[in-house]
Amino acid sequence: MTSLQELLAQKEALEQQIAQIKKAERADALQNARSLIGTFDLTVDELFGKQKSSVKAVAVKYRNPETGETWTGRGRAPRWLEGKNREDFAV
Repeated sequence: MTSLQELLAQKEALEQQIAQIKKAERADALQNARSLIGTFDLTVDELFGKQKSSVKAVAVKYRNPETGETWTGRGRAPRWLEGKNREDFAV
């Protein structure tokens, strides 16, 4: 029966072999994928599906009637709103 140390050494050797073979086959796989993409004019959306936008537009809450500038109410208040009643500028 093999000892724990021998099994761990075998495991390490196998993991190194796996990494080497993966690296070698990865280059071929990448070349094949690029060839197929070029041949069939595939797009990112066709390959991976449409990606949902992580950034969502925030609705405008305040508008400066003089300049048309807007503010969503997030972050620091704009200067045109300083010292004024925000309700007067609500959209």
